Amino acid sequence: MVTPSQPDPRPEEETVRYVIEDQVAWVYFNRPDKRNCMSPKLNRQMKRVIEELEFRDDVAVLVLTGEGAAWSAGMDLLEYFRMNEDKGLGAIRQAQREAYGWWERLRWYEKPTIAMVNGWCFGGGYGPLFACDLAFCADDAQFGLSEINWAILPGGGASKVAAELLNFRDAMYHAMMGENLSGPEAAAKGLVNESVPAGELKARVTEVAQKLAKKDGHALRATKWAIRRVREMTYDNAEDYLIRAQEALNDFGGWATRKEATKQFLDQKTFKPGLGAFDKSKLKQD
Repeated sequence: MVTPSQPDPRPEEETVRYVIEDQVAWVYFNRPDKRNCMSPKLNRQMKRVIEELEFRDDVAVLVLTGEGAAWSAGMDLLEYFRMNEDKGLGAIRQAQREAYGWWERLRWYEKPTIAMVNGWCFGGGYGPLFACDLAFCADDAQFGLSEINWAILPGGGASKVAAELLNFRDAMYHAMMGENLSGPEAAAKGLVNESVPAGELKARVTEVAQKLAKKDGHALRATKWAIRRVREMTYDNAEDYLIRAQEALNDFGGWATRKEATKQFLDQKTFKPGLGAFDKSKLKQD
């Protein structure tokens, strides 16, 4: 006799864990025995965690990864779908808002974000994957939209993510066939920036995170928001938006930053913009 699945008994606060090292917050989906699938408890806790970290002075970059052998296998079929469907539309909408809420918060996060995909990334996992600014994966990671194999469509934004990150034919094939992509295939098709051997993944992500941490935080925030915004604009609208965004950045501490960076380049000749960031530690602290 098959034993029916039961709700996860772990406390809500244990569904996510994080550690801060050298200005990098490593945030973990923490349901390894469930392949880190996202339950309502995890979604609520993740929103608390990322909001807690967003304005901390000791955090310059956030890395989202998974505990164990998976990044996230998507939405919890028992707790997110079946149990809420049994309760009716109100429970369904509440669970959706809790999930989509932290993905939206992550898309417009104040600090750079990196997805470190250490294993399975399926279905609903495409939401936070797209929400992160950069993405790196292990060669043995698996990416999949398996919804078609159990007669639903890739919802929760997954179809939009596929259409945004893949070309049209690849997005159609990926969604309609339900076949997985390996890490190298995902990188070649644009789902992630790079795929590297599993043993090198954390070192590569650490390298990128530390480079980001050395750059001006206000400029990084303006840059990442600009790239997301202009994708849906005409060229003329984007041009105007970027002019206004730079003016806003100037009034958000940008003038002092630009003057210091220009001085280091033109006068002191201590850095070259094409080869790295200026030394922001030289900025005068108010």
